[in-house]
Amino acid sequence: MREIAVGRLQSDKLSSYLFMPLLEASSISKSYSGVRALKCVSFDLLPGEVHAVVGENGAGKSTLIKIVTGAVAPDSGTLRVAGRVVEHHNPTQAHALGIAAVYQQPALFPDLTVAENIALAIESGSLWRRIDWKARARAAREALARAGAEIDPDARVSALSMPEQQIVEIAKAIGARAKILILDEPTASLTDREVKRLFQVIATLRAEGAGIVYISHRIEEIAAIADRVTILRDGETIATCDAKSLSRAELIRMMVGREIEAIFPKRAVPIGEVALEVRNLRSRAAGIRGVSLEVRAGEILGLSGLVGSGRTQLAETIFGLTPAESGEIRLRGRTVRISSPADAIRHKIGYVPEDRRQHGVVMSMSICANISLANLPAVCGHGPINHGLIDSAAENALARTYVERLRVKTHSIRAEASSLSGGNQQKVALARWLAIEAAILILDEPTQGVDVGSKSEIHGLIVDLAEQGLAIIMISSELPEILGMSDRIAVMHAGKIAGVLSRAEATQENLLALALGHGADGRVA
Repeated sequence: MREIAVGRLQSDKLSSYLFMPLLEASSISKSYSGVRALKCVSFDLLPGEVHAVVGENGAGKSTLIKIVTGAVAPDSGTLRVAGRVVEHHNPTQAHALGIAAVYQQPALFPDLTVAENIALAIESGSLWRRIDWKARARAAREALARAGAEIDPDARVSALSMPEQQIVEIAKAIGARAKILILDEPTASLTDREVKRLFQVIATLRAEGAGIVYISHRIEEIAAIADRVTILRDGETIATCDAKSLSRAELIRMMVGREIEAIFPKRAVPIGEVALEVRNLRSRAAGIRGVSLEVRAGEILGLSGLVGSGRTQLAETIFGLTPAESGEIRLRGRTVRISSPADAIRHKIGYVPEDRRQHGVVMSMSICANISLANLPAVCGHGPINHGLIDSAAENALARTYVERLRVKTHSIRAEASSLSGGNQQKVALARWLAIEAAILILDEPTQGVDVGSKSEIHGLIVDLAEQGLAIIMISSELPEILGMSDRIAVMHAGKIAGVLSRAEATQENLLALALGHGADGRVA
């Protein structure tokens, strides 16, 4: 078995060590119904290494993970773990070999406790054995502590937030003493503080000799945490490079196969009259405390602030999910009452929520059905025979219009939404509101979890919609996105607007100061 020389792995003090790979995938190929997913992909992972795998949606990352974890068999190629060829690979064998994966959507049993979920990964023996409950709780606490989590082992998983569930998944892998840990978009739903804690856990695992496969669309994280990076494109390995030697521009070029000169293709468009104005809006249930703001036709109003500042809650209040208790909502100068999403839709307000998999699109429904969902009267028959029934021809025509307009990549408008990449799912969520001819569009984290090529395309669509006269409120946790796409930026803190900045005034320093509850001049608000 060949050995690989590695310059820098566990710390800058290490200069040159020889390691046998923990994992080697050699010339892996896989096709589905004649469609190539992977073509002769090679990849290896060393002890104590963080090896990033990047590429656009559809590049082959998910298929590679499924092969490594035994969920899918390759058509050809060889998989080795600790130097030994693995044959007839399956998830049970992967677990025995010390391979664990933590996905963006945690795969936990919601009605079981944290300790019970962790036990499923680390306990063995007959189903009819006697359970040592004290030992189970102790093992869960130890795994959670090593994951840097302060979570009650007796808590039901259904009561945990998404970030907490993700930490429990990591604790499961730690408890099972995984030597090969695959992290798929691990920071997508984490706060900055939680990201730092995750990086500390990764550092601990590296020091113990574990190898980490790190998959992320957040390019800034690659240089911060990865030793090497492998770029996939169209199912092929483009390159494996030292992460520190790659510039952001070079990495993007290799991922998408072309230069992206403008990730944020903002251009000046005519700004019209005030389309939406809220005055002293309050909702105790949502934690909104006297918010006032306005957005004009053709304008992109960025809504910034730290996690928990009330950005999403404000969007839900405007859309009627958590109706306001007091204050005023005015549309084109006229006061309206919005006490439900049906009211918002009737007033031509659309809302694309943050969690597209749970609330943005219905995964088990077709693209057609998702697009028509908010505008059923437009696709229902009106005659005495078929009144109230879906007119398939009308629904197909509506879907085809927006699939073509938004360039949704799919083999059929009747395909399930779950078959689409993240960027294309986001386009379908957007199409639903364009189908009602929305005049006001609220976008909550519109490019979260999508690759850099799709991100650029979605940004272009947002600018196109603004140019067509839509008033857009865009919520984002990414400062470059907020700064690059917004005409003005409203910054929230503790359920209130801390300040509104023009495009010229907006800097990362000013935004952060307002988000922390200080004025742009540093004074406490």
